[in-house]
Amino acid sequence: MRLTASDRPGVAQPVPERDIPERSWGRIWLGALTLALVLTGAWEWHWRAFGVTPSYMNSNGEWAQQRRRIDNGEGNALVLIGSSRTLFDIQLPVWQRLTGERPIQLALEGTSALPVLEDLAADPKFTGRLLVGVTSSLFFTGFAYRADAIRDARRESPSQRISNWLSMHLFEPYVAFDDSDFALETVLARQPWPVRAGTHPRISVRKLSNSDADRNTHMWSKLVTDPAYRALARRIWSQQFTGPPPPGFETPAKASAIAQAQIERAVAAVRMLRARGVKVVFLRAPVIGPYYTFEERIAPRAKTWDVLLQRTGEPGIAFTDYPQLQGYEQPEWSHLSAPAARRFTAALVPIVEAALRSPAARGSPPVHRAGATVPRDAGDAGF
Repeated sequence: MRLTASDRPGVAQPVPERDIPERSWGRIWLGALTLALVLTGAWEWHWRAFGVTPSYMNSNGEWAQQRRRIDNGEGNALVLIGSSRTLFDIQLPVWQRLTGERPIQLALEGTSALPVLEDLAADPKFTGRLLVGVTSSLFFTGFAYRADAIRDARRESPSQRISNWLSMHLFEPYVAFDDSDFALETVLARQPWPVRAGTHPRISVRKLSNSDADRNTHMWSKLVTDPAYRALARRIWSQQFTGPPPPGFETPAKASAIAQAQIERAVAAVRMLRARGVKVVFLRAPVIGPYYTFEERIAPRAKTWDVLLQRTGEPGIAFTDYPQLQGYEQPEWSHLSAPAARRFTAALVPIVEAALRSPAARGSPPVHRAGATVPRDAGDAGF
């Protein structure tokens, strides 16, 4: 028994000693390790049964890795920026097969292209060509969910680079559950807990894609093969269509003022790029169904896209103007399935290459080509 101070009144206290009982510590450690491996294996098995396969995380560190390529000798490359449609719908292997060049993918999901456009405009080492994806509901509102990737790339420490390297080489290619959507705290948070009266919690965006080491990304096949998961993805997008407008967008006048401010940001960035000889092409990737209706309502083409091209003086490719860029499978209205993305990229490459080669295209008004149609939810017939 260890004596306490009450057992020795008035006596200086010695250094406390605690006897460690004799135990089979080797067996205890082995048991703990076995339990950890079993639980980890069960968690991995659970998500693989759900349809998850190993994929790179598309983290800020992996974005920074691709961004550094420009400063490390690839400043004359073709660079892709934009939001998730640019990320999901343009397939780098197809582009490389058709042109011999594999673009640098710097698009960020849920994020306007403008922060990256401004970052590249301020970098004198970038002298290449730039394809700017324009998602109307993001570009003309200034919403930038992952803009911190640019800041993190500038401040990335050696330890962060090492951590990212270890993750990419030891975990991400082999472990399916290594995804923020399957973290235990995330899974617990989205359980059907009781909802406080008067509140209307929103459903967070779920996993939509898989990525390669160089951020070549495609839609997760579960959105095509699992009707319930596809319906969930549509329900999540629908929250935008029917909910209240975001702050600053309460009236058409306020929304228009914000859109014009974003266009002015683009004009200033393009002016800097053009001074270095950088060729810029804007792209509106396919969107269908209620999502297309929503975007046309909050950012009408005539007041946003057309003005952007006129003010910047750069060519633009809108999918509604090209029959060969329409009619692809889009399970949740906003992104192409993986097979459709490969076909779309093959159709897009010659259009982009022509726009980049033709100086006469600069400043020209948008072309409405014969046969162009309003996009429809054509993919539903195949489900």
